Amino acid sequence: MIINNVEADTLAGDPVLATTYKAARAVAGLVESHFERHHLSVQSHYDQELAPKPDAKTIETIIDTTFWASLRREEGRSPKVSIAYLPPECAENPLIFSEKLSLTANILTKLAPAVERSGIHLGVWLEGNELRIWGTTRVIPGLCFVLEVVEPGMLVIKHRRVDGFGKFVNVAVLKGDQVKIVDENSGKARDCPSVINSMIGFTSSRLWSDSLNLLVQLAVSMRAHERGGILLVVPNGKDDWRKSIIHPITYHVQPAFSELADLNRRYIEEPNPIGWQLQLSSAINGLAGLTAVDGATIINDKYELLAFGAKIGRAADGKPVEEMLVTEPVIGDVGVVVHPVQQGGTRHLSAAQFVFDQRDAIALVASQDGRFTIFSWAPCEGKVQAHRVDALLL
Repeated sequence: MIINNVEADTLAGDPVLATTYKAARAVAGLVESHFERHHLSVQSHYDQELAPKPDAKTIETIIDTTFWASLRREEGRSPKVSIAYLPPECAENPLIFSEKLSLTANILTKLAPAVERSGIHLGVWLEGNELRIWGTTRVIPGLCFVLEVVEPGMLVIKHRRVDGFGKFVNVAVLKGDQVKIVDENSGKARDCPSVINSMIGFTSSRLWSDSLNLLVQLAVSMRAHERGGILLVVPNGKDDWRKSIIHPITYHVQPAFSELADLNRRYIEEPNPIGWQLQLSSAINGLAGLTAVDGATIINDKYELLAFGAKIGRAADGKPVEEMLVTEPVIGDVGVVVHPVQQGGTRHLSAAQFVFDQRDAIALVASQDGRFTIFSWAPCEGKVQAHRVDALLL
């Protein structure tokens, strides 16, 4: 759902709090329903402790306070914080303050420099009728409500996956008066590649070992280097993709580099081997780093590296791509058909052309400005589909 110039009372009923950031009240009830729904869906098969469910009033207060804190500056820097809603006894090895602090914009701004690094959360819990900051934690239980400041005025609501490791699941993105609610059902749409469903992460059986989840981690790492890049995923054992690449390939890999494929296979055979997570993260970052080189990085669907720095060209017997369907996995999105040049620059056009020629391949494209698009062929539509997944990767 994309809400501009949010009318909070219309969306969420009569106000309960003196909230001054209208989007907080607009989204609170929807987020409460999300957590309620997914707590119920996993309780029957998940035997570990889940985080407590936040109610709409709590969600609204945390968002409102954090939003105004994000607009402040401390010593010339904007605060970046991640807030987790849970009591200290639900955290693993928490750092607990001797005196709990009030959840205010001023205190969040002051604390931000100590917790701005990735993976550190400020723990917040109710004491009486007041939300208070009790300390910090690095490890939180499944379905724990997390609110992260991405940049001034931009917040992401997310939670930890109930199984395994991996990127947190995004629930909503708030930027000023605009609210985007991630559509849980977008991965079920026809012609939508299953990697989208893995990014959304609502299927409880998705594990870090899921091969599709490796694409999620690669996408996150590609976006993180901020140089832009293209990752092409082609079918294993087929060479048709070579028809859409200009030869010679400067950085051709022979034999195929299989570090990531080997680690994935090793985990399937031996769950949780010692040091596996660190090794896998290193392999993912190494491969994603190659996408910063001008040209496309090419892997097969077994995650073996075939080449990088490759130049995409139209197949000799191919036609130029003239249109594509652009979609975004948020509630209320309506796909639009545009010419590829309207979606982005050279990277987007070449990725769309590659998928137009090689319809059993997908292309992941990171822009320098943080946009991220997945291109795939939509047989029912008879055209290239461009999935804007920025809201899933923040």
